[in-house]
Amino acid sequence: MKHILVVGGAGYIGSHMVWLLGQRGVRVTVLDNLSAGHADAVLHGELVVGDMADAALLDRLLAEGAFDAVMHFASCIQVGESVADPGKYYANNVSNTITLLNAMQRHGVRQFVFSSTAATFGEPQYTPIDERHPQQPINPYGRTKWMIEQALADYDQAYGLQSVCLRYFNAAGAHPDGLLGERHEPETHLIPLVLQAASGRRSHISVFGRDYDTPDGTCIRDYIHVMDLADAHWLALEYLAAGGRSTAFNLGNGDGYSVQQVIDVARQVTGRAIPVQEGPRRAGDPARLVADAARAREVLGWRPHRTGLVDIVRDAWHWEWGQATQATQ
Repeated sequence: MKHILVVGGAGYIGSHMVWLLGQRGVRVTVLDNLSAGHADAVLHGELVVGDMADAALLDRLLAEGAFDAVMHFASCIQVGESVADPGKYYANNVSNTITLLNAMQRHGVRQFVFSSTAATFGEPQYTPIDERHPQQPINPYGRTKWMIEQALADYDQAYGLQSVCLRYFNAAGAHPDGLLGERHEPETHLIPLVLQAASGRRSHISVFGRDYDTPDGTCIRDYIHVMDLADAHWLALEYLAAGGRSTAFNLGNGDGYSVQQVIDVARQVTGRAIPVQEGPRRAGDPARLVADAARAREVLGWRPHRTGLVDIVRDAWHWEWGQATQATQ
């Protein structure tokens, strides 16, 4: 692999991937409109500020770049927003992605790594969730990702475009040296919200429901370190480069942690009080979402190394404390 186009490479997961590609000596071009990403998060390669909806820009990049593969991270990701404003999600996550795929087809780029989601499964019929679990998304966000997975199967059959869809569960953590981390606006992910309450950038953390069928009554989720996610993407690139056929993998640790466990570990790691405000259940929040990632281990040889919740929270706290310190200067 000599040259990779990373679409959405200035965002949370994409920026960690770009850093890893740099460590592996791969030339990178990042395309990002910076609507959610940050230019200073691109620590390797060339940043092109632009939109994947711009077919002329894509044609120019793909004609000049001689890319071996495209990695696609540029999605709108907030479930609640997708319900309130589905048009935004169908336009960006579906229509704009089709524009990207069509440009790849025109220029003969035949390898694609897609950032998908566990939200394509909807309400779990069983856990842990493997790739055979029915895909029945229950919100526009999950449906948009599922639609692209289906489109990719069609593009493979018609055009020979080979793809790997990586269905994340709960991405978390940060670069262990504090170089990169989560900077969503607004922030909706539990671990950074908890740590913002610890640093003082947020007044409290809300817990939505303590009456779930779990040991402590709070929801259980499978948290996967962002650096382990980046490793899985690298292995997906290698799989395609070696002639691997289009497929999908679930990515998670296989271990679930409850909301209360996250708060307890955050208090332990930070040594700080974290105020909690109780709230009612949120509609559509399953009690338990845990991945079965055995297939990724078997086929890709993926081995997550940062599986403990303490490690994930410690790295995220390193990042959050740096952000909080900057905010007060």
